[in-house]
Amino acid sequence: MRAGLFSTPRPEPGHVLPALGSGVLIVAALPLFLLLNWPLLGWTLAIVLWTFVHGLDFVLARVRKPTANLAGSAVQAFGVFFKAIVLLAVLIATAAAHPHVAVAAAVTYALAYTFELGLSLATYFSGAAR
Repeated sequence: MRAGLFSTPRPEPGHVLPALGSGVLIVAALPLFLLLNWPLLGWTLAIVLWTFVHGLDFVLARVRKPTANLAGSAVQAFGVFFKAIVLLAVLIATAAAHPHVAVAAAVTYALAYTFELGLSLATYFSGAAR
């Protein structure tokens, strides 16, 4: 491992490629749901949650000022907290009523999130150092 890999500052990478990658993964999961006869409501719920999270990210990015300040950090922290609470509340409510749907949605969303995180990290570490 290179010595300064984690200590070298880099600009924040774009969010479009990772979001598109996770969206493609969710759409590509539809044939798997159909083939394995999993509940399509779980796939639909995963898409709704994915759309909610990315829509909220889009809105918060527009509200947050481009300069780094305390208010921008507060908006960012609120967004992360709010997204997590809403995701958990929806999945727990769904699990109480329809456990198979909640598991299908949670697994699909978790795979998309993990893929998006991997693409984000790859984009970040492949970028030029400042």
